[in-house]
Amino acid sequence: MSQFLDAFFALPGTWQLWAALFATAIAGLMRGYAGFGTAIILAPVYSALWEPRAGVPVLLILELVISLQLLPRAFKDADRRVILPLGGAACLATPIGTFVLLSADPELLRRFIGGFVLVFGFLLMSGWRYHGSRPLPLNLAIGTSAGLLKGATGMSGPPVILYLLSGPEEARQHRANLILFFGLIAIVSVLGPTLGGLMTLDVLAKVLWILPLQILCVRIGASLFHVIPVRLYKPFALAVLVASGSFALLI
Repeated sequence: MSQFLDAFFALPGTWQLWAALFATAIAGLMRGYAGFGTAIILAPVYSALWEPRAGVPVLLILELVISLQLLPRAFKDADRRVILPLGGAACLATPIGTFVLLSADPELLRRFIGGFVLVFGFLLMSGWRYHGSRPLPLNLAIGTSAGLLKGATGMSGPPVILYLLSGPEEARQHRANLILFFGLIAIVSVLGPTLGGLMTLDVLAKVLWILPLQILCVRIGASLFHVIPVRLYKPFALAVLVASGSFALLI
């Protein structure tokens, strides 16, 4: 207990915590409004501040809590025919990605996370979108790639976001689809790091400092979804993702 308290009270004296709180506030607003964005914004930030084996577990716990907060309302609006196969494949692939997190060189993994977010940002800026159909084999393939990314880096979003946001659905269903997917995978993603010994007292101390702000900002963001015009949903969501990808240049 004393080790936990020492870690908890030492954090406010570090600039890393305040940088993490600032990034978390932006990510929380984005997640509440758009239904996604937390991991893509925070994975490179947390990994740079605390290295991946500490930053990714913090992110995974936050994702789990926030997903459970948003999940009930989204379930009835989501396209379960698409999302359940996506989420199922992602859940099965996540433990394989977790093995990468446990075994890879932390510096190499941190650079991969930053570079991947940057490439994703450039891809969004190019205007490319997937406009084809969503057959079951493709759903399973996209879900598997997302699960591998989730386990290794804490972010499953890039392939799923490009895949789902390209459809003709209205903004409410886009948001519900993403919330349901991230909720499904969040439940599974914490198991591997827990069994691998990454959920340390230091990680829990960071979570306790960050979680209240995250919950507050997600609620504010969710309320904005009913205020900001629906036609601005996609431009807003994609603009934030491009900014988060570009941020990788500064890490």
